[in-house]
Parts: sequence; C-alpha cells; structure tokens
Amino acid sequence: MFRKTVITALLTIVFTLTCLAQKRTTQATLYRQFVPSTITLKDGRKLKQPLTNVFLKNSSLVYLQGEYTMEANMDNVASVEFKDRKFYNINNQLASLVDSVGKNAVYRVDLFDMVAYQGQIRNNINISNLEIGEMVSSTTVDLNNEDDYKFPVFANYYFLYNGEYVKAHEREISRRLPKDKEMKRKYKTVIGMDNFSWTDEASLVTLLKTISNQYNSSLEP
Repeated sequence: MFRKTVITALLTIVFTLTCLAQKRTTQATLYRQFVPSTITLKDGRKLKQPLTNVFLKNSSLVYLQGEYTMEANMDNVASVEFKDRKFYNINNQLASLVDSVGKNAVYRVDLFDMVAYQGQIRNNINISNLEIGEMVSSTTVDLNNEDDYKFPVFANYYFLYNGEYVKAHEREISRRLPKDKEMKRKYKTVIGMDNFSWTDEASLVTLLKTISNQYNSSLEP
C-alpha cells in the first residue's frame, strides 16, 4: 500500500519554524498530532492506522512507522476518514467535501505555498556593503519578523461536475458547461456578482447550485 518515503527532515524544519510563530497554524501537517484514521484503498479494502496525518506540502497521507514519518502511495488511496472529517483522493491530493448538489460537488484541498513563502522571506532581506575585490563580500540585513516565518496555507477548490473533477477556475468551468444559453447566462450572472470569489466557499457553493441540474442528496464519489 505505502511507498516508504522518509520526510522526517522537512517535517523537523517546519515544526521548528512553527515554534517561532505560534499565532498561526504553521505546522507541516493538518493535525498538530498524528491521529487514527480509516483508509479505503482503490480496490475496496479498508485499513485502520493508529497514527496518520495530512501533509500540507502536497496534501498527501502520512503515517508514523517507528521513529520515521512515511508518505503513503496516493495511487492506492481512495479516501481517508478521520474522526472529524473525511477526505477523498483528487489528483492524488486529499480533498474534503464542502457541499454537494446531486452528483455534483465542491471539494477543498489545503496546501502551503513554498514558493510564496520563500519569496516572502527573500524579499525582506537586504544586501548592503557589497565589496568586490579579490573576493566578493557583502552584509545582509534580515528585515523579517517572527510572523513572516510562517508557511502561507491556501485553500484550493475543485468541482466534481458531470462526473469530472475540474479546478475552480472561470475558464475550466465555462468550457464544461452544457451548450445552453440560459445556463451560460446564469453562470455569467453568478461569477459577475461583486462579492463572488473563486476562493470563497460560499461563492462556489452558490455557483454549484446554479450550474447543477439535480438537487438530490449528498454524494460520496
């Protein structure tokens, strides 16, 4: 089931940074501690694991094996159920259900953005006293404070629309709508509202209800 990939080093780095900035959730995993879960594999088998978590670098399943933190082979994982919520595998990322209408739904994937983090830190470091001789020397001034040393975590959204997972983006949704003028009109009306945002759950649920033709009970993919 699992690919034995050791990620202890990265987790250690992130947890060290967490200690510097307790005001926000900055741990490398969704849960502060590893917790039990029930894993459903794509072949239908169910496995219970006592110490599991969601790794926010790529929203994958991780688990403890002795002293090592291991990353699961997401190709084999269909869903993971923790005590408080259930996650589904979308593009090998663990996604939680936001809302559903009939067989359509909105899902959320939480990830921390390493590129944005590194850029944020780099932009606040000034280079001064640059000297070029036989050797190049410089003095750097780090303008970052403790709050800057945090991993920015972003919610990424997907629609399950007519049996296909689609990233929550104007172009991606538009090209998959039925060739119906009334549907297109309603779609443009919703996304044109002043308070609509592709990163706001309420906006996406409103859009989901607008573009869905069925209003049945909640689904499980």
